[in-house]
Amino acid sequence: MIGKSPDQRQKHLFLPSLTEFINPAHEVYKMAEIIVWEELESEFAPLYSNLGQPAKPIRLMAGLLILKELYRHSDESVMTEWVANPYYQFFCGEAVFQWSFPCDPTDLVYFRQRIGRPGHSKIIETGNRAKKAV
Repeated sequence: MIGKSPDQRQKHLFLPSLTEFINPAHEVYKMAEIIVWEELESEFAPLYSNLGQPAKPIRLMAGLLILKELYRHSDESVMTEWVANPYYQFFCGEAVFQWSFPCDPTDLVYFRQRIGRPGHSKIIETGNRAKKAV
């Protein structure tokens, strides 16, 4: 079962949305707007079962892999940067700022195993195209 990303347009009663305080001209914000996340989600959705606990959202996991590759992070350091960087959180589909890791760094290993080498290459290619377009 696939987890769902929060609706970034939905207002939170007590917290400002990320879009209220990050700069839309920032490179990472622009890349998030260029990528067609629904295409990645529909391509990788068949790899998930409808049973059991929901997995982390595909946008989160794909976003972390893209950020990891583009900014040369390790699995652990992309998590640390994600907690400190509202642009990374927006890129990965969050609606409001989060103060804790989105997942365990080992979840990236399991996600890469799930999608295989061709899936990983597609995600990285998608990120590289978005970065070039910005």
